[in-house]
Amino acid sequence: MQNYEIRDINLAPSGHQKIQWVKNNMPLLAGLEEEFARTKPFENIKISLSVHLEAKTAYLCLVLAAGGAQMSVTGSNTLSTQDDVAAALADSGLKVFAYHGATDEEYDRHIEMCLEHKPNIIIDDGGDLVGLLHNKRPDLAEDVWGGCEETTTGVIRLQAMEKEGILKFPMVAVNDAQCKHLFDNRYGTGQSVWDSIMRNTNLIVASKTAVVVGYGWCGRGIAMRAAALGAKVIVTEIDPVKAMEARMDGFDVMKMEQAAPYGDIFVSATGCKHTITVAHMEKMKDRAILANAGHFNVEVDMEGLEAAASDKKETRKNIMGYQLSNGKWINVIAEGKLVNIAAADGHPAEIMDLSFAVQALSAMYIKENYKELEKKVIDVSAEIDDKIARRRLECWGIEIDQLTPDQEKYLNSWQV
Repeated sequence: MQNYEIRDINLAPSGHQKIQWVKNNMPLLAGLEEEFARTKPFENIKISLSVHLEAKTAYLCLVLAAGGAQMSVTGSNTLSTQDDVAAALADSGLKVFAYHGATDEEYDRHIEMCLEHKPNIIIDDGGDLVGLLHNKRPDLAEDVWGGCEETTTGVIRLQAMEKEGILKFPMVAVNDAQCKHLFDNRYGTGQSVWDSIMRNTNLIVASKTAVVVGYGWCGRGIAMRAAALGAKVIVTEIDPVKAMEARMDGFDVMKMEQAAPYGDIFVSATGCKHTITVAHMEKMKDRAILANAGHFNVEVDMEGLEAAASDKKETRKNIMGYQLSNGKWINVIAEGKLVNIAAADGHPAEIMDLSFAVQALSAMYIKENYKELEKKVIDVSAEIDDKIARRRLECWGIEIDQLTPDQEKYLNSWQV
């Protein structure tokens, strides 16, 4: 099997520079790299990884490789792979199959090439590795001990597979770890989504109305950052409790069809399909801006928009304009794909340091416990969350209190 299928190996120097930058700002992974280099916990273990292939992901791959893992790597989005980073990983001796702008067919081929590594552990982002293995290459499942899933969308897919009784190995729901979703989904998505929108539109957020579709942890972060930038925020939801929370957080809450005429910028972050439809778009202001912050490009109905548009043109790099029959133009960033990584650099390094530390330690958990684990979606252990949080606080130079023996006795007793 070939070792890589990338754009150009000569791009490696730029990629190495990017990886070094994030390494300097990811102290948790740097500490794990030193530890793994000594202990070699993944010696002769094959790991296949499908995560947005940029510098932070690349550093995770190198940390696992330092621990002895034989790595096979691909991306998890056709627009999020950075070719110089892919080249740097190939230059470092890893198997890499990804390039920016791949067609859907090329993307699927790269996923399959990554799986032909015959992995023992899978690290997935959105469930494409696991999905292809179950649908097309079940013959490769016999070597898989288990894996880790990075994002909400992937966990939803895995839970559906478990419910149908077809999941072939245990998968750790990394997304549900406290050190992941409370920080990555909220602070990481909140900052990186608006970074992408601002750099691609070069427009001010203050004074505009931002419509945030979904008030999960990602939606919370997006709404919070929009308000901090000076926008008026409207939230749309299907969950009454989350809708109530959004209202108490100070945001207007209404149905999408009611919000459509008011919004200047729309951001969907639900993990569901067609949260923004052509019927909604027809009610929007002329030149409204649409962005998707969910893993798959199904939240904005792009197929419907393509069919309904009477004209289409690139209005700015990474922005496509569509003219509807009513004469209004709708601007969509990054083809409706994951806006913060398809048209920017993704989450900040310090945030991904937390998430990828969870990934690395969850991979260790699979390696050490796979023989006893059921073929189900399993939670990240409280010990992993605690270990990562304490290490992060140490990096900040922060000390916290500890319970005294008397306090522990009190909390574990039913008597006052």
